[in-house]
Amino acid sequence: MIRFGYGTNGFANHRLPDALDVIADLGYTGVALTLDHHHLDPYADGLALRVAKVADRLRTLGLGVVVETGARYLLDPRRKHAPTLLDDDRDKRVDFLNRAVAVGADLGAEAVSFWSGVRPAHVPPERAWERLVDGCARVLEKAGGVPLGFEPEPGMLVDTIAGWHALRRALGAPDGFGLTLDIGHCRCNEPDPVPGCVTAVAPYLVNVQIDDMRRGTHEHLEFGEGEIDFPPVLRALADSGYRGLVAVELPRHSHAAPDVAARSLAFLQQAERAAEQQPEPHPEPHPEQDPEQHPEGGSP
Repeated sequence: MIRFGYGTNGFANHRLPDALDVIADLGYTGVALTLDHHHLDPYADGLALRVAKVADRLRTLGLGVVVETGARYLLDPRRKHAPTLLDDDRDKRVDFLNRAVAVGADLGAEAVSFWSGVRPAHVPPERAWERLVDGCARVLEKAGGVPLGFEPEPGMLVDTIAGWHALRRALGAPDGFGLTLDIGHCRCNEPDPVPGCVTAVAPYLVNVQIDDMRRGTHEHLEFGEGEIDFPPVLRALADSGYRGLVAVELPRHSHAAPDVAARSLAFLQQAERAAEQQPEPHPEPHPEQDPEQHPEGGSP
């Protein structure tokens, strides 16, 4: 069975202990925990004690955990998601990611997930690529045994699976550098059908986010509101050998979090039952992309 989780960025109006309780009570088996000012702030006092309490609560509730690092204004109150690994002040992002890795280790996290960021207009593509490779290498040095899941994100420097392959090669293909795959992003901007994307990257998956989406529009939608046919996707995940969390990613639905989370799990469980009746897919994998041809790591 697929291990469904829910992202705490979709419970932004809840205290973290309350969010964990609701997520577990609904029947989820895991949580994607976004470190933020209100949810296990890695810069606030008493971090070690707070992490220990969350770890205890996760064990009590039987929840697996991945650590997400996409908080919007944690590092800069005026610039969304800034600084990134591409900015002039990128050392602050590296420090944050290293803190996230340490928190992840103490929580027993299955992965720590992060992305590249949007290239600043004043930074040339080649310089941005160099900064990204350097930043990822610095985080890898501190990661120890915590798997890193790098997420291609629409609109960012690395926005596709091909870009992730390019980045992984530039880093020397280290074992600890895995892939966070957002199912919605596959529909948004990948050239292959979504089940084919899953199958093609199965050996590298350390974290999966799931949501609905439409082609060419980066908007996380509730299931059934976008264009994705989910039973074949879940069948591809089940057949891939991936056993990590598949966490619902609806960061703009906190206003109705318990109801949205309940609907989401019911939808996914129904889709999983339908997936069991699906024929085994045989998609053609999309070829990897040479980073020298596209130094930004994105699609052509």
